[in-house]
Amino acid sequence: MSEAAPLPARFADLKQEIAASYPDFKQRATQAWGDIITQLRNVNAEIANAGSEYIPQVNFEDLDKLSREEIERIKRRGSVVIKDVVPDAEAIQWKDALEDFIKSNPDVEGVPLDNKQFFQLYWTKSQVAARSHPNVLAASVWLNNLYHTKEGQTIDGVDLSTPLTYADRFRIRRPGVQWNVHPPHIDGGSIERWEDPIFRLCFSNVLSGNWRQHDPYELEGRLNAQSSRYGRPNQSTVFRTFQGWLAMSETAPTQGTLRVYPAVFLSNAYIILRPFFRPTVSVHSPDVLDAKNWEFDLSSSEFPGIYPRDGGFAGPHPTPTLHPHLELEKTMTSVPKVNPGDAVFWHCDVVHSVEQEHTGSGDSAVMYIPAVPLTPQNQSYVERQKESFLNSERPPDFPKGPAEDQFIGVAGADDILAPLGRRAMGFPMTVA
Repeated sequence: MSEAAPLPARFADLKQEIAASYPDFKQRATQAWGDIITQLRNVNAEIANAGSEYIPQVNFEDLDKLSREEIERIKRRGSVVIKDVVPDAEAIQWKDALEDFIKSNPDVEGVPLDNKQFFQLYWTKSQVAARSHPNVLAASVWLNNLYHTKEGQTIDGVDLSTPLTYADRFRIRRPGVQWNVHPPHIDGGSIERWEDPIFRLCFSNVLSGNWRQHDPYELEGRLNAQSSRYGRPNQSTVFRTFQGWLAMSETAPTQGTLRVYPAVFLSNAYIILRPFFRPTVSVHSPDVLDAKNWEFDLSSSEFPGIYPRDGGFAGPHPTPTLHPHLELEKTMTSVPKVNPGDAVFWHCDVVHSVEQEHTGSGDSAVMYIPAVPLTPQNQSYVERQKESFLNSERPPDFPKGPAEDQFIGVAGADDILAPLGRRAMGFPMTVA
């Protein structure tokens, strides 16, 4: 990835179009920019001082007992560890079965090629069982219900208490292997955050200067957003309230775990306004952190952290040079130690990465399972995904490749664990 990769000139027009859409944009955005930078300085210090303890941890059995203050803390930080979602033994059994699957099918696609650890597999029995586990689905429902509509209104076809399944992959990361492919980034849309008018609604309070009223959990803009306007592989077209993974092994900080920037309100506000400002001092100067050394600018097509890729655009990829006020070197925070059966979830706008080093002595193994609510757009995807499942093909959002029916031990519909799991996969809840 090159930070200097040029973007099309039309994106300068996009900036001007956005600016013209909000009254007194320059004045309001400049005021907000200074306020956000001040708040970042304070919150960054809190994050750095607390480390992994800054990320909330709760027990699965206590989800419905949490206080309003505890829920608000989870929402503001945008990340949570949910302990004991499934029994340890069950999660370990899933890992063992995945290891057996890989041994039985040595031709499965994975990286790195000489020591496969991240696998292009979606339909193993372990994955299908984990996604359809009642507790995993219950955790998804709880997370989905952290979102809300304006004034509690109902929206046709939307039910936050009906979970859907989004098939993704798994990793079994070995100790000592360097992992450089997941630096700090945000999924679920790239330039679309600014370019798609519906998606842009999610950030309207930021763009209007009322950044303190920004609500990452407001559904308006999420439901019909085009998060993948260019059809780029690995770009999700589904609204995932939270991305997530389920642990199949013990994994602690420095052992190849997830890292997050745990302040989603502030990171959203900063990243959305960043394209409208440029530094007037060297980005390598300590003075770059001072708001007075930034000026409003609509002249360039640059959207920092966005870059061309695969016929579309990737990012945002915040970096210390492009987004200095996030102070990523000290604020990207490893999630606390997890045990098999624990799950980690992070809001769809959260900046996250994977630790480069794995200094532990055992595998760091997880299955990627996000929280996905019933919406018309999501349901449409699940219907197409179901056909992929029945044909053992890769799901629609992912790179094309060999079907899994050539492998021994691929799951079928009978391997879905529960009626709600069948519904989540697009099947009738009862077997005919």
